[in-house]
Amino acid sequence: MDSDGLHLAIDYVGTSGLILSPEQKACLQTSFVILKSEGKFHKVYFWGKILGVKDDYFIAQGVGIDGMAEKRTFYSKDCVHWAILNPVSAENKEKTKLAKGRFTGDPSYEFEHIEIKKIAVPDSEEMQEEEETIMIKEEDRLSAVIDDIDQDVFIVPRGAFTKTPTGKVFENRTFEGLSVSEAAKQGSYLHFRDPIKLQEKTLLQKANMDKALDFLDPIDEDIPKGCWSLQFERGSGLVTLRSLQWIGYTFYHVPGTRQYGSCYCGTGEMNKDLPFML
Repeated sequence: MDSDGLHLAIDYVGTSGLILSPEQKACLQTSFVILKSEGKFHKVYFWGKILGVKDDYFIAQGVGIDGMAEKRTFYSKDCVHWAILNPVSAENKEKTKLAKGRFTGDPSYEFEHIEIKKIAVPDSEEMQEEEETIMIKEEDRLSAVIDDIDQDVFIVPRGAFTKTPTGKVFENRTFEGLSVSEAAKQGSYLHFRDPIKLQEKTLLQKANMDKALDFLDPIDEDIPKGCWSLQFERGSGLVTLRSLQWIGYTFYHVPGTRQYGSCYCGTGEMNKDLPFML
């Protein structure tokens, strides 16, 4: 959610359990101004909060004019001082999946994973077992989990962003919000990351699509079916979408306006039991 209207945006997702104290709101709004200026970002977004055993991580993202290509992620434990998270590599992402359990709240903490490998004994057909200890830093795991959540559930309304012929993605200044009828359809919300399923569509399926607006994957094609929960609140004055895959992620939109945003407040653990719950 945009840091400029943080005090109002937090109220839209209050029913999902994300509540900030007046002190935290004040600290965030002040520190976001400094972060935006020092990082020379176009906008700074409050991404959410990952709950730890001892301490919580407050997450922010600074973006450039091209919202998809220019993005940096920061974390803080006091809403004042921010540390940058390095982009996670594919190799480290697989490695961090070995870490189990809750975040501790200490970025320097190291998770220990013992892997048993079978090695051939020289001059023999027998195999012997050897233990290998893999250390996973919590800071690296934090970066990987944030990237996973962004890839899986970070969404925007259809029409909020437009793609130019050069391939850059900008905010659509003509976007005036979804109508109430459009807001009730899951197909009106798109994953804000490089499309995956769009590449699999046939030319006939793409024929009626607007290249400037329909360049992202809609969430109604997500697997398993039913992994999103859509509700109207305040009559039809607010629509919220909650992810059942990453419990704690909430998206909100006020139909007929440019007001929308999302945040995550959870333990940073994927709900792997979802297919058995639907």
